Amino acid sequence: MTFPLEPIVMVSTLDGPQLELTLWARMCDEALAAGDRMITLFGRVAPHDTVCVTAVLLGAEGPLRVLRAHAPRGASFSSLTPRHPCMQMFERELWEQTGLTPEGHPWLKPVRFEGARQQRMTAYPFFSVRGHDVHEVGVGPIHASVIEPGHFRFMCHGERVQHLEIQLGYQHRGVEALLLQRPPHALTSLVETVVGDSSIAYAWGYCTALEVLSGVQAGARAELVRGVALELERVAMHLSSLTGLTTDAAFLQGGATYGRLRTAVINASMRVCGSRFGRGWLRPGGVRFGITETLRQDLRHTLGLVAKDIAEVNDLVLKARSVRSRLRGVGILSTQAAREIGMVGLAGRASDVGFDTRAALPGRLYQAHPVAALTETTGDCWSRMKLRMREIDASLGWVADVLEQPGLDVPTAQILPQGMLRPNTLCVSLREGFRGPVVQILETGADGHLVHHKVQDPSMLNWFGVALAMRENAISDFPICNKSFDLSYCGNDI
Repeated sequence: MTFPLEPIVMVSTLDGPQLELTLWARMCDEALAAGDRMITLFGRVAPHDTVCVTAVLLGAEGPLRVLRAHAPRGASFSSLTPRHPCMQMFERELWEQTGLTPEGHPWLKPVRFEGARQQRMTAYPFFSVRGHDVHEVGVGPIHASVIEPGHFRFMCHGERVQHLEIQLGYQHRGVEALLLQRPPHALTSLVETVVGDSSIAYAWGYCTALEVLSGVQAGARAELVRGVALELERVAMHLSSLTGLTTDAAFLQGGATYGRLRTAVINASMRVCGSRFGRGWLRPGGVRFGITETLRQDLRHTLGLVAKDIAEVNDLVLKARSVRSRLRGVGILSTQAAREIGMVGLAGRASDVGFDTRAALPGRLYQAHPVAALTETTGDCWSRMKLRMREIDASLGWVADVLEQPGLDVPTAQILPQGMLRPNTLCVSLREGFRGPVVQILETGADGHLVHHKVQDPSMLNWFGVALAMRENAISDFPICNKSFDLSYCGNDI
């Protein structure tokens, strides 16, 4: 690797220290107390009825580092959540998937109802707010519009929400087990459908991990094309979010215009690779489709028109009194709360948590073509809307600069060696999708075959932020608040 701050790390599972569970928990505690960010924490049931636990941390100066431990199934450790609330979802998932118990966890509930819990969703232990004038309102899992299944339980005093509890897991698909059923070199087409609106982010992260495990590095020009693909995806999906948000705020001119512009962007991607969502564009070893001179001119023209129209509609939206009245001060997630619960991506940056892996772990691409981590400070629906506008502008500018680079008409992806991957290796790969960092971990065994493929969507870490943001808001504010975060249901129910 050329630069130390790569969005990827590879470690030997034989050479690294295998910690005892209590010591591992204490080291994680010390790292978090020192200001490190927990990127992911997960477990894998290993042979001989043991559990291998992995934590991936990122310090203020980087790079990524890995802490691993082994423990017998049924073991327990002192929960980190009371001291570090950002750990609550990680520990719940670890408990559900492996049986390791974080003793003292204040909110130990199933995440996806995996395994034996699949038929017990009706037994979910909802929190209860007591009081003579408190009533509960349930929404879903069958919704009144085209939306994925999720249940929202509001505890209200009059119209004011005292607490919101979100229960997901209705469409748990067993993605991680499915990803082990195909040869790794044939997985990309499946990986890019794990969360359909983040196809490029998932595909790029997987391709990079597979390349590292195969001893291959994609060319610099192919990385530029991958960057263009990712930023086009970011622009398109932010426009989709703005479409829904302005429509829910009854500013239909904005909703109609943002929707039209999104179509222009995804159609531009389709003209390059044949898919509006970029599927099939990226493959291990590089890209299947370069940007020819004709396509370069097409993208310049299309994105130039899009930028002009976005500026006009943004100005209308930001000046509209009805939009300001509807979004300002609604759904506030404070900076302190966002930091404590570990918010990531745009939802975190809108609450002034300036974490963007493109800036924190730039690698060779973003080192050469930097991206600034943009933030807003108020943490409300207005802040999340405004930040999407700013990130769209930044991505359009970034793509325009990259399109000036020569050699984007790169050849098709090189064929990776079809032999076994690097044995006894753990590879952690991140890519900053439009919601936040998409994390994938590939682990190989002694024979070079995959023994674990961990997938983590940023939505899993951010849903609790929606629940906190709804407190002390009117229940009628929920559609706007929910859309301002624009999280993925299937991204949680992996």
